[in-house]
Amino acid sequence: MKYQVGDKVLVLHSDEEGEIVEFINKNMAMIEVRGVKFPVHLDQVDFPYYKRFTQKKKDNPQPASKKYVDDIRKEKTAKEDRIENGVWLNFLPVMDTDEFGDEYVEKLKVYLVNNSKAVYKFDYKLTFFGEADFELKNSIQPFENFYIHDVDFSDMSDSPAFEFDFSLPVAEKGKADHFESVVKLKPKQTFNRIEELKKKNEASFSYLLLDKYPDKAPEEIKLPLDKLASKGFKIYSAKEARKHLEPARSVVDLHIEKLADNHERMNNFEMLTLQLKTFEKFYDLAVAHMQPTLVVIHGVGTGKLRDEIHDALRLKKEVSYFVNQYDSRYGYGATEIFFKY
Repeated sequence: MKYQVGDKVLVLHSDEEGEIVEFINKNMAMIEVRGVKFPVHLDQVDFPYYKRFTQKKKDNPQPASKKYVDDIRKEKTAKEDRIENGVWLNFLPVMDTDEFGDEYVEKLKVYLVNNSKAVYKFDYKLTFFGEADFELKNSIQPFENFYIHDVDFSDMSDSPAFEFDFSLPVAEKGKADHFESVVKLKPKQTFNRIEELKKKNEASFSYLLLDKYPDKAPEEIKLPLDKLASKGFKIYSAKEARKHLEPARSVVDLHIEKLADNHERMNNFEMLTLQLKTFEKFYDLAVAHMQPTLVVIHGVGTGKLRDEIHDALRLKKEVSYFVNQYDSRYGYGATEIFFKY
């Protein structure tokens, strides 16, 4: 191989010198320039010695002409020239070759990319099936590529969720206290993105996490409860709210024939929408009544309803964990949810 780890190289398109820190595959390497690491194709770099040799030195430099304050232009920094387009989650596939000479993806390098002038604190969590596998708290500087960790490509079949909670280093008036964002990858989706990279000869693929840090939500309007009561409105104590709720269920059957009499005239989208609305209704009732568990019968089928429910459960703070396994009462088509309060 022409290059080795530790070699000094020249990035051709930017004329900057860096160092090779790692080889991603036979055509790409990870280099570091002024403390920032990023991937490049090996045909986009060269050794810097030719540039150094051919760079002419002025033996007798002429004295610089005088410049006045009005003549001096403000020097632009590199950050001022960069385009702001938010904070991104970047995945860099690391390729290897098997015994037959075929390339395969060994792992994904995960980066947080801040293409903005703001500094953000973040809490990061990688979860599989709702359970945390890796957590990290740190901050990211303006226009910084922050390496987080590696994820084995074989783990991508377990529907990972990459969860972020962003906040400002110093609270600002009118700005939200924090902003949550999550990227959930499915195996087929990830495979297709990597195939696109190969066709386009690109190094990585990204998902937008934060476009612009949000403003604080307007405060809720406090209603004059005494005036409402005097006009005949019924006012209930929040502590007694459960008394006025519909009874909760320990088991909810989402088979469409249980929910609608005219389901034969419904299309797939209408049926799925009704099933998800019913799930959300009885999930909220279970939480309001502080049930310890809830069993949701979704059937086997194509797995679409199950996947939608599992994706929703991963984002609900009341869920301790949930399992989808064989049960003599429901077969494989049920998920049991365990709550935490």
